[in-house]
Amino acid sequence: MSENKKAEKITAVKGMNDVLPADAPLWELFENTAQSVMQSYGFQQIRTPIVEETKLFARAIGAVTDIVEKEMYSFTDSMNGDMLTLRPEGTAGVVRAVVEHNLVYEGPKRLWYKGQMFRHEKPQKGRYRQFYQFGAEAVGFTGPDIDAEMIMLCRRLWDDLGLENIRLELNSIGDAAERQRHRADLIAYLESHMDALDEEAKRRLHSNPLRILDTKNPAMQALVNAAPKLLDYLGAESLAHFDGVQKILNHNNIPFTINPRLVRGLDYYNRTVFEWVSDALGAQGTVCAGGRYDGMVEMFGGKPTPAVGFAMGIERLVLLMKDAGEPEMPGQCDVYMVHQGEGAQLQAFVLAERIRDAGLDVVLHCAASNGGGSFKTQMKKADASGAAFAIILGEDEVEKHVANVKALRASDAGQQQSTVPFDEVVDFVVDQIVGCQDPSHDHGHTHFHH
Repeated sequence: MSENKKAEKITAVKGMNDVLPADAPLWELFENTAQSVMQSYGFQQIRTPIVEETKLFARAIGAVTDIVEKEMYSFTDSMNGDMLTLRPEGTAGVVRAVVEHNLVYEGPKRLWYKGQMFRHEKPQKGRYRQFYQFGAEAVGFTGPDIDAEMIMLCRRLWDDLGLENIRLELNSIGDAAERQRHRADLIAYLESHMDALDEEAKRRLHSNPLRILDTKNPAMQALVNAAPKLLDYLGAESLAHFDGVQKILNHNNIPFTINPRLVRGLDYYNRTVFEWVSDALGAQGTVCAGGRYDGMVEMFGGKPTPAVGFAMGIERLVLLMKDAGEPEMPGQCDVYMVHQGEGAQLQAFVLAERIRDAGLDVVLHCAASNGGGSFKTQMKKADASGAAFAIILGEDEVEKHVANVKALRASDAGQQQSTVPFDEVVDFVVDQIVGCQDPSHDHGHTHFHH
């Protein structure tokens, strides 16, 4: 390359985004909160591969859904000709793992997962081609109680994240035979109004008519509102199950709306379906969606096993957390090491390691491209780091075997500074931090072991 020719800049693939350090604490807060809620309900984590066989998703999601028809990143493995797909959702992979490893042999399982999913769709606010999902699956439970537990678990998560105005919509789409009867009547109804259907509705009429009820086209709203309602086709067993879910939610003061048009876009659902919806994200307001899929385990070659689950997009929830006013994030460290001179630098490394041994987080100032930095420059960086204390070492301090410990967050204007012998620095800093640690100034230490 000639010296004056600048290398071409490479950017991220469209719809696939970087999560930058400034946003990372918010993501971490979401993930840690969600994980602790899961643990409080007895759910265990499962991690499945990002790549699965294409037929797994075609069979589970349904060959005539938008995801399989238009949105999957599928490819042929050039090494052996296998047809593979980047996972567009999490449930199919989890159920495949449950069947493959016989996880429900000893009894039902509560499982949760998080990770990247991939769909080739038009990127928009909170919706990307690579996106992160957090989800849960409860496999082997039959009754309406687990459906209600899943919904209550979501409600606890919104509360713990400080999110308000997320409302619950609920429906039952019954069992296969009930859906078949409704489907026949729905197709007949829609065929009698062919002139009012848009192109997409005509395309779906015989392959996936339920999805037409979910249309966002304003011109078709009156038509779908008057369409036969699936709830009217439910038998005694499906109605009793749906009633059971509502009873538990009502008893626990969880408000919900029954939305007879709520169908969910994936073929594997039956009976209870639900969505948590927010108006803060524009038209695509669903932040979490789920329901029952009692037939899927059998579809993958397992014994008939009931199951229910949900998934939520992490990007959307992070957007809602930002809208709610970002919570105060912990600083990046407890202690910032400021040093000048070679002897001071060597001693700073020794002290930093000792303080980390005591369970605190330490950032040690390192030289940048514009040099090592004066004491003044380093103190600015110490202040910006969010550290509670700066430990300052120069050649004088090294000769005297002492360090200057400066409180950066002291409430009085004089900000205290103490001179402490090297051997006592660790105990001094730990005592200061533990002594002043009121709940409002928590540095997020899970690893503290003084």
